[in-house]
Order: sequence, then C-alpha cells, then structure tokens
Amino acid sequence: MKRFTLLVAIFATCLSTLHSQQQTPQFTPDMKLRYAERIIENFYVDPVDSTASSRMVQDAIVAMLKNLDPHSTYTDPDETRELTTPLEGNFSGIGIQFNMLNDTLFVIQTTPGGPCEKVGILPGDRILTANDTVISGLRRPNSDILRILRGPKGTRVDLSVMRRGESAPLLFTVQRDDIPVYSVDASFMASPTTGYVRITRFAQETDRELAEALAKLKKQGMKDLIIDLEDNGGGYLGAATSIADMFLPKGSPIVYTESPRQGTNEFNAEQNALLPHGRVVVMVNQYSASASEILSGAIQDNDRGLIVGRRTFGKGLVQRPFPFPDGSMIRLTVSRYHTPSGRCIQRPYESGDADEYNRDFIRRYEHGEFLSADSIHFNDSLRYETLRNHRTVYGGGGIMPDLFVPVDTTGYSTYYRDLVARGVINSYAITYVDDNRKRLRREYPTEQDFIDNFRVTPAMIDDLTALATSRQIEPDPQGLETSRQVITTIIKGMIGRDLFGQSTYYRITYPALNPIYRAALDLINDPEHYRQLLGNGK
Repeated sequence: MKRFTLLVAIFATCLSTLHSQQQTPQFTPDMKLRYAERIIENFYVDPVDSTASSRMVQDAIVAMLKNLDPHSTYTDPDETRELTTPLEGNFSGIGIQFNMLNDTLFVIQTTPGGPCEKVGILPGDRILTANDTVISGLRRPNSDILRILRGPKGTRVDLSVMRRGESAPLLFTVQRDDIPVYSVDASFMASPTTGYVRITRFAQETDRELAEALAKLKKQGMKDLIIDLEDNGGGYLGAATSIADMFLPKGSPIVYTESPRQGTNEFNAEQNALLPHGRVVVMVNQYSASASEILSGAIQDNDRGLIVGRRTFGKGLVQRPFPFPDGSMIRLTVSRYHTPSGRCIQRPYESGDADEYNRDFIRRYEHGEFLSADSIHFNDSLRYETLRNHRTVYGGGGIMPDLFVPVDTTGYSTYYRDLVARGVINSYAITYVDDNRKRLRREYPTEQDFIDNFRVTPAMIDDLTALATSRQIEPDPQGLETSRQVITTIIKGMIGRDLFGQSTYYRITYPALNPIYRAALDLINDPEHYRQLLGNGK
C-alpha cells in the first residue's frame, strides 16, 4: 500500500509539474527527456535495469544527432576506441601484422624493433595460443583477437607458436609495448626525380611521418612529388594544416572555419616549406574526404599544385569530439570550413535524411560521373577563383580535379569479384609465401630484384583456380581471361608486400592497375602540360 501511495504521489507530482510547465516558457526539451526517463523508471510494467536504461539514453542521443546533419554522431565505448586508435598514432600490443587463413593466425610482418621481433617471432609463424587462450583453430573475429593480443604497456603475454620445420610449438614471452600506427604507409621513387607518398589518414603523427618520408626521398633525388589521398576519409584538421604548411609559402592561407558560436578561425602557413619548389600532384577519388579535401583545396586554391582523379566526397563540416566518462563520445559538427578561395565544399544535405545523403554516390554513378567529367555540372553561384592564377574552381560538392581520370573497368569480371569477396587471392598469396619463403628470399634478396624478376606463372594461376573451385566458385575461363592481368598483378603485389613491406605492393600494382597514378605520373613528368593546367606557366 505504501508503494502504491508513493507511486501515485510521484505520478501526481510529474503531472502537476508538467501542467505548470506547459503554462510557462521554462519547460525545455532536455527537461522533457528527464521526465520521460523518470516516468519509465517508476511506472513501466517490467523492471528497467541499468543496461536497458543506458540503451534508452544512447538511443535518445542518437535520435537527437540524427536530426542535425549526417556527420554528427554518437559512438559507444568500443566504437570510440576503434575510431580513435588509428588517429592517436600508437597503441600497446605485441607488434605484428597478421592474417587469418583457415582459422589460423599467420604472422605477416613484425613491427621493426617491436616486442615480437625482439623475441624472435618471424613472418610465417602461426600463433596458436595467447596466455592459454586458444586463437588458432576457432572462428574468432579480428576484433576479438586484437583484444587478446593488445594490453597495457609493460604487461606480458605467453605465446605458443608453430613454425614450419619445427616438430613442436615454440614458446615466447612477449612484453607489450607502444606500437606505432602509421598513416604514411608507402613512399618510393616513382621515377628518377619524382617521389610518391600515400597518406591513409590524418592522424597525430602524420606530419612527422611525412617529413621523414620526404627527407628520405630527397636523398634519393626527388624534385617533384605525388601525394596519394585516394580513399583517405580524413582525420584531424590540425594534421591537414600541418601538412599543407610543408608545401606553401609562409603566410599562405590554408583553410578557415566559420561558426555562429565560435566565430571565424583562420589557418595560415607558419613555417618555411619543406618542399617550396618543384611540381606537386595530388591523387584523389570519390572517397577522399574531410581533411583530404582541406589539403587538396589548399594546394589547388594557392596554385601550388594540381589535383588528379575524380571529384572528392564533399565533406565541409568540422566535428569536435565530446567524450563521456564511460568512454563513449559525441562528435558534434561545430563549424563549416572554407578553402582559401572561400569555397565550402560540403555537398547538400537535408537534416535528418541520412539515407538520401548517402544515396548521392549512387546518383553520381547513375549519372555517369565516374566515367566522364562532362556529366558533372556546377551552379555558377558556386564559382570561385584560385588566388594566384585565377583559375575557375567550384564549391558545393567536393573538390573537382584539374585533370579528370575515369574509372577503369576493363579488367573487371564477376569471377574476379568472387575471388576477392571470398578471400581466395589473399589466401593463395599467404600460403604461397609460407610454402616458399626461404627460396624467395634466396632468389630475390632485394625488393628491386623481386619487382624486376619475379613472375606469376601459369601453374600458379592453375593452383589459384583450383583453390577457388574448392571454395565453391564455379570455373569461368572467360572471366579469368578478362581479369588475368589484374589477378596476376595483385598476386605478385601481395607476395611482394609479405616479403618486403607495404610500399612494394603499390610499386607493383599501381603502374599496371591504377589509372589515376599513371595519369599523375605522366602529368608531373610533362612540364608543359603541367604549366598549361596550372594556368599561367608558373
């Protein structure tokens, strides 16, 4: 009876408060949310535990953000860790790159100087257990394996490892340490005077990594540079401005942000450029977004270089992280950014209609944009000029390249699609290296030896197709022939990557398979065409 009386009193209080608040302007949406939560807790027919209550709050936050813009988001603690770890520059772990093949963890590479390399773990080793937790032989998602192998710096993990040629597992005790997460994952000389760097994200250490890569390339004779931002979804604004600073004269505008609450913030080049002279070409595609577009826009608007590829994503909104004590986080849009010419390159969106916003890529494809620049039309009201050469550029939907490169589908077939989707090419390459590592190292002692002399033989393709058949992929001679060059090039690239590193993969595959790379290399090595596109011969 007392319980019933208490509940009636609470209910009456809520109704009374609601009634009184309806008569005054002080009743706010956040008060309504608190009232709703209190009513559910006290009157819902079933008990509401803490997990359900937490889920309700999260759902409410997600719903609030959904009605703002497509890039304001909420992430739970696990999602937040997945989001922030690649941008923070390092994590604590054992220092391996691995791949799962037939439920077996294969070590692909060990981090140079990292914990596993220090104790003698080698590429090709199979990790069976970690601290008595079975890893190989069970269907575990990569996220579970990462949670097992990672841990606080200084902690130890006992690994049981099977190595080819050994009759019994080897035991290693590995002390976890900080492991770098690289965002400049490839750099090499694309021609005698042209360097190439690939930036996969804009993280805390990206500017330092790029400076180190540029220093090495200069020692190899680099005068001009290709910056690859394909598929780079962005990252930290500060990383983008620091990198732009490496190429622009001191004082040059890089980007500015505008917010009704925080005002206008301008970012200008503050240092003497690391590469003040020489031709610069930036590779982009439809997945280059956010910080990638800030860097591309700064290079283009200052007429410091040329953009090659396809129109970029079109994300001109800046998010600020607001972390919660439980590890979750809101990333809230707080401002819009503009390129030096004044462009806001954010593509149109309607608040709350994320599905329509995401369908923009489908519309681009249906309109033929990936195949022809003529299908892309900009409103004259969005027309701007570059700062030095007064070339026409447009806002309102990504960075339009100075030289358009269509998608190349000539080597595509459904057979190739199935090989990739079911992991057949990757599995074959891992197994081939594992079976032939010593011979390959002996026959191809250097990366250049491998690139110049290794050939994917017809017998290797036969083995690949047999593996595909064993995985229920029907033989398709015509599809195989259509995609033969693509398949053989990727196999060679994957084998080279496992033997020598990530840059080897790009050195092998890009000249044969990436039309944006070929166009960028042709342009940067053609001074007359470069000057023509730049506008006034500078």
